[in-house]
Amino acid sequence: MTNYVNVQIIDYANSLQTAVHGLNELFFIANQKAQELGQATEFVVDIQEESSLTPAHQGNRQVIIVPPSLGGDYYLAPHNRLIDYLNHAHKNGAVLCSACAGTFILADTGLLNQRQVTTHWQLANVFADKYPEVVLSVDKILINDADIITAGGLMSWLDLGLEIVAQYMKPTVMRALGKYLIVDTGKREQRYYQCFNPRFDHGAEQILIIQHFIQANHNQQLTVEALAQRVFMTKRTFLRQFSAATKHTPVQYIQRVRVQKACELLETTNKTTEQIAALVGYDDVNGFRKIFNKVVGLNPTGFRAKFVG
Repeated sequence: MTNYVNVQIIDYANSLQTAVHGLNELFFIANQKAQELGQATEFVVDIQEESSLTPAHQGNRQVIIVPPSLGGDYYLAPHNRLIDYLNHAHKNGAVLCSACAGTFILADTGLLNQRQVTTHWQLANVFADKYPEVVLSVDKILINDADIITAGGLMSWLDLGLEIVAQYMKPTVMRALGKYLIVDTGKREQRYYQCFNPRFDHGAEQILIIQHFIQANHNQQLTVEALAQRVFMTKRTFLRQFSAATKHTPVQYIQRVRVQKACELLETTNKTTEQIAALVGYDDVNGFRKIFNKVVGLNPTGFRAKFVG
């Protein structure tokens, strides 16, 4: 007997049509691969326009997907009709999924409070300000938290689709699908692709002075004590205000600025790791490698191989 998995894809205003129809086609091909492998599971997919949602559309949906946004600001203020629909579906057992800006729409339901989720790394500051009770982890491309599955980047709908296939069919079907699509099904992280974009709009003038100073002098020896003295603060006060404004400790912030500069040098020059470490402010190349790996998720050599070749 065939086990049917009912999936609904929400086509809201300005949603990424590549994702809306690409997911539909991905599940179609997954059904073929499952049949070839003797798996008695089949996805039944329904694309539903947000503007015409009614309770009748819920039925026995097991998975509801909110895709990325391609433009506009609908995802920042979704219609109450959609929010109510998602809440009701979740209450009735549906697994809610999103990719990229779609996570904003899920967050508007209140269901993500105290839950760990991801979205596009460039939207992190806006998301954190708008939904402070949600635990945001933009280093990750995908977070599967059982009844809530979120994916990060604009093309992360592929990762999301593969995850759903692995969960409702079997990992063997997912891997066969990946090979057919020529898509990497190995572990990836969003932080491989991130750029460090510091917050400068927090309104703390003294902290802004220090941020500008770090940007211009990242390759110099920088201590928390010296930075605090530059703006006539005690170390304790400086640490508190800096962390509140930037969401990083001074040490973390300096590390991220240096690693960002190192990434740029790895991508645009032929300089060795040792040379780059010195240029961005590290005397100890092994220490630099450890910090780089901690921030990026790859070592400098692996980063260059992945993005430069």
